[in-house]
Amino acid sequence: MNELRKLTPKEIETLETHHCSHPDWSLVKVKDGFKPDYIFDTQFSGQITLGVLEKEFELTPGLKKHACINRAVIHNCRIGDNVVIENIQNYIANYVIGDDCFIQNVDVILVEGKTTFGNGVEVNVLNETGGREVHITDKLSAHFAYIYSLYRHRPQLIERMKSIIDFYSEKHASDMGEIGYGSMIVNVGYIKNVRMGAYTKITGAMKLKNGSINSNEAAPVHIGRNVIAEDFIISSGTRIDGGTNISRCFVGQACHLDHGYSASDSLFFSNCQGENGEACALFAGPYTVTHHKSTLLIAGMFSFMNAGSGSNQSNHMYKLGPIHQGIVERGAKTTSDSYVLWPAKVGPYSLILGRHYKHSDTSNLPFSYLIENDNTTYIAPGVNLRSVGTIRDAKKWPERDKRKDPNRLDYINFNLLSPYTIQKVFAGVDLLNELQDTAGKNSEIYTYQSCIIKNSALKRGLSLYEIVIHKFLGNSLIKRLEKTEFKTNEEIRTQLKPNTDKGLGEWVDVSGLIAPKTEIDALLCKIEKGELTKLKEINDVFRQLHEQYYTYEWTWAWDKIKSYYHVDETTISAKDVINIVEKWKECVIKLDQLIYEDAKKEFSLSFKTGFGADGNIEDQAMDFEYVRGAFDKNPFVLTTLKHIEEKKALGDELIQRIKNVK
Repeated sequence: MNELRKLTPKEIETLETHHCSHPDWSLVKVKDGFKPDYIFDTQFSGQITLGVLEKEFELTPGLKKHACINRAVIHNCRIGDNVVIENIQNYIANYVIGDDCFIQNVDVILVEGKTTFGNGVEVNVLNETGGREVHITDKLSAHFAYIYSLYRHRPQLIERMKSIIDFYSEKHASDMGEIGYGSMIVNVGYIKNVRMGAYTKITGAMKLKNGSINSNEAAPVHIGRNVIAEDFIISSGTRIDGGTNISRCFVGQACHLDHGYSASDSLFFSNCQGENGEACALFAGPYTVTHHKSTLLIAGMFSFMNAGSGSNQSNHMYKLGPIHQGIVERGAKTTSDSYVLWPAKVGPYSLILGRHYKHSDTSNLPFSYLIENDNTTYIAPGVNLRSVGTIRDAKKWPERDKRKDPNRLDYINFNLLSPYTIQKVFAGVDLLNELQDTAGKNSEIYTYQSCIIKNSALKRGLSLYEIVIHKFLGNSLIKRLEKTEFKTNEEIRTQLKPNTDKGLGEWVDVSGLIAPKTEIDALLCKIEKGELTKLKEINDVFRQLHEQYYTYEWTWAWDKIKSYYHVDETTISAKDVINIVEKWKECVIKLDQLIYEDAKKEFSLSFKTGFGADGNIEDQAMDFEYVRGAFDKNPFVLTTLKHIEEKKALGDELIQRIKNVK
């Protein structure tokens, strides 16, 4: 701001002529160029700073409004250039108001005492009665929250993380609020102890109390009609509208809550959507989506998840109260009216159909169907690998990333197949083989975790798991050898050697970030020892792990290739590579054909029921085609066919490139 000066006697006279007042005009400072011409009917008090009022706002094409302060009570505020502050029913107190702000028809905006603006608020996530509480901040990432809520077996770590949050919260505490540059606040009720970033847009909200709205020019935040929010952090690019009611919540980047959604003690991370339904003690990792009125997500951890209508969980058994929790790993879906009795754990990319009461842990049976029949859970291992819906979901998530903020809080790995999921596939193969060995290969059913696996489902699961192992390991091998000419087997061996030892062993999905467990443990040790003491430092480590994913992935994949295909780094040859690639090519094509056949089902005669309502079969087929399109012209079908050809060509190219290597 330019150098400030006191009001001149002439300016004071003009202001008083305009029905403005201040108990002591000497407490008012203005910028050079200030003119009082557009200030009317305003009562000032406390320390006041005023900028120039020169600009016109275009409200709609052809309708303009000059910057002004009109019909307001303003106490202890620093007001920037070219603002509209008009029709304030009660008062604005203790705020720094940025340039080009438009504030009209508001009841009250105030800061009362020193406040942290939602930083440090305790959210009792997963367990409503406490024990896994997360203290939220502006810079909270899904990965930090995951560790903070789940690693309670390391009390020194949690104590250190809490002190980092406390330091951040205290550092950003103030007795002055902020309304950032270019913000618009119109037709709003009550705002107390809220910090609003640049380009915040609040229209018609009822009540906002104790929170931060981290809007910016690249990713503005919009808070809409009848919204109520208390004890909250709202991140950049988010939209909250339509009577949404949140209490003790963190809402991550590019989220959308609308149509009367209700949430308490919940965390929503990047690109989550919540409409119509309800959340309580929810840990909604990236891309958790729920659209339906009757859907309740409670005391569960999800990510890349789509909840069907009427989906529900219970976190108590009418004994000790709501103390149970559940984890549904990434990529799961629930069908309409599905139900899970916590505690339970569901493996990645699983589909939950029906009502489940068995407290099962299927985390080592990824890509499965959990189907309820006569109050019993039946597991179909691996069957979701051949589902067209699974592949469609994997493709749509990166395309639906709405984050515009260059400073991203969450580091999201979108890969369907990764060391994290394939290690579970290996574990699933071992588990299914063990069941066969124990009960016999001819047993009609197998029991696992109080669930049933049919003989045919077990055999099909083993087959699908084998296909996807070949696919992932082959993908990694081909990627490692691409765009390189080789003359000798020794050159191939040199290229195959990993760049680092990091990546061996178990991998974890830290709510969107896929990384080796050894590296996560190393990070936690640094926090425990006090080597990392700031949120920014911890988030930088998450970023580095994300950026190094493919380097670490190859270390893991090469270790598995050696054991799975019985090759050795000192003797592997072009012939061995060709054998692996031929098997990869066979499995990729087989899996794509299964997906193709699954897609074809949606164009069968039974799926056309209800089309061509008043016509014959020919009319029905034609109506279906006009609405849904023809099977052979469907974009996904064409992409699948193209994928088969591209993968075949990719494998053939590598084989051709190394077939003469000796």
